[in-house]
Amino acid sequence: MKPLSVSAVAFVAIAASLASVGTHTKSAPWQSAQFENVLGTSMEIKLVAANSAARDRAETAAMNEIKRLNAILSGYDAASEFSRWAHSENRAVRVSPELMEVLKLWDNWRERTGGALNPAAEAVSQVWKQAQTAGHLPSAAAMASAAKAAGQPQWTLDEKSGTATRLTATPLMLNSFTKSYIIDRAAAAVLQVPGVSAVVLNIGGDLAVRGNSSDLVGVADPRADAENGRPIATLDIGNRAVATSGDYRRGFDIAGKHYSHIVDPLTGQTAEGVIGATVVADKAVDAGALATAFCVLTPAESRKLAASVPGVEYMLVAKSGARVVSAGWNAMLAQVAPVRKVSTSPAEGGQWNPGYELTVNFELPQAQGFGARRPYVAVWIEDKDHFPVRTLGVWFDKTRWLNELRAWYRDDRLRAMSEGNEILGSVTSATRSPGKYSFKWDGNDNSGKPVKAGQYTVMIEAAREHGGYSLLHREMNFDGEPAKAQLPADVEMGAVSLDYHKAVR
Repeated sequence: MKPLSVSAVAFVAIAASLASVGTHTKSAPWQSAQFENVLGTSMEIKLVAANSAARDRAETAAMNEIKRLNAILSGYDAASEFSRWAHSENRAVRVSPELMEVLKLWDNWRERTGGALNPAAEAVSQVWKQAQTAGHLPSAAAMASAAKAAGQPQWTLDEKSGTATRLTATPLMLNSFTKSYIIDRAAAAVLQVPGVSAVVLNIGGDLAVRGNSSDLVGVADPRADAENGRPIATLDIGNRAVATSGDYRRGFDIAGKHYSHIVDPLTGQTAEGVIGATVVADKAVDAGALATAFCVLTPAESRKLAASVPGVEYMLVAKSGARVVSAGWNAMLAQVAPVRKVSTSPAEGGQWNPGYELTVNFELPQAQGFGARRPYVAVWIEDKDHFPVRTLGVWFDKTRWLNELRAWYRDDRLRAMSEGNEILGSVTSATRSPGKYSFKWDGNDNSGKPVKAGQYTVMIEAAREHGGYSLLHREMNFDGEPAKAQLPADVEMGAVSLDYHKAVR
């Protein structure tokens, strides 16, 4: 059986509804692989490699460096060097050069941001987590107490002796830019592999592009961040790092309201003014630190801070949807193919209500542990006669056979409607939980025309190469009345929910 003919992109997320990131005038022959449960999220690595052996060695080099640094810096692993040091109150402890460097970076960024970045913000986060469990907002006293504890000096460093002394028992977590720190070092390890000339390493929406090729990077819309959602900007990035922070994928849900997981360690409040901050910088640590800080600071404070770091550009998205961009932001925007227009108003009666959309949420099981390869996935819509009308997404590795997706692969109509709709670039976004994804359907078919109202079948197929297989489907009536459905978990597909609801514009 011959492989599917598609353009030279290793990982493809085909999304016929959206403006793809576009056709890059300086496209590289990227080869890509995707993994789950890496640093608590998902990972994509894209390579320009001379051959498959170099590609495999590069993937191994990246994973080994990520595992090594995670064993040092993780706050979620009780056996990590950081976790063990964090419980050594009032005792000078010799630490590794990597932990010393990261603690120094935290001191630097805490000072530069006026306390907006603080590893002891974990004390405030724990208050909000407890409030979420209890079902009510935290008290002002609890927030003030946590903020006061976070404001105290947490350690002292003696670089000459290589020791760090923990001063308090206040909870700490080395998040914010530590993931970016690991990304940059893992990317550097990849470039040491003979036969590899470029790499894009994207972990949970923060990424570094290193080597002699550039890449297109779409910026996820914080108000519509589905996998096939249209990016609010597309950047042309070469030898730089990009990081995004925002409130739209994680947070605290209390009494029917969502609160950001990003907290202000000075006040104990959650950061609500900026819902998305994307930063481009030469150093990955700078991008990661500023993206988080910009969600806490005011736009004026962010502008002043950005000016102190050479080469930084940014975009802020306020809760109102208004955008604030740096002076050089527009110069980074990529030239992309025109967006295919889709209809937002039905031409005649009996067609899809344009005020509604379908959201398909699903999880991929994480039982295979750290760094397991993501299975191939296809999501599409069929009408009542089982004719496919829309492909929402297809994920696969072009370097391998696609016929593991049996139902999707065997239908020539599905393959034909998907050709030419590939997303060629990477995506920067707020960090997702591992294995959690969503697609949206706006009621248009693959040509951009609204379908008739009525009964359709949502098809979800997942297959691991030479491994497990799942094919889930559910009929739903899309007639302008809200509807929800749950699909049972299967071998390669965890919880699946379908939500037909009024669209958020």
